[in-house]
Amino acid sequence: MRLITHNMLQCPVKGCSKDNFPLRIEDAEIENADADFNPQFLKRMLDRIAWGALVQTSFSLGVAKLPESPGDPNDDEFLQTLHHVLLETRVKEGRMVCNGCGHVYPIREGIPNMLLQENEV
Repeated sequence: MRLITHNMLQCPVKGCSKDNFPLRIEDAEIENADADFNPQFLKRMLDRIAWGALVQTSFSLGVAKLPESPGDPNDDEFLQTLHHVLLETRVKEGRMVCNGCGHVYPIREGIPNMLLQENEV
């Protein structure tokens, strides 16, 4: 799972609407995957990224140090760092945990399992 995907996920458990984003990543096995650098894509994504959540996740995984607020979209170094964090960093194995309800979502072979039991929907 790439961190761009993680940045868009929140806990869907019925009644869990407080502190359900971002999901905390635990026991993560991280891998780097090459991805073509596309500065235009990154510039368009900047407004859609929950920046605080991305900074927090990146820091907790020890991936890269991002600035507290988005950098200059015309700064190539900033875009390269953002590219690495969002598109080249993958969580291969681990789990995501909701801070609100404690529900655990396993990540296996890079795929997060967000399926819920019938009573959780």
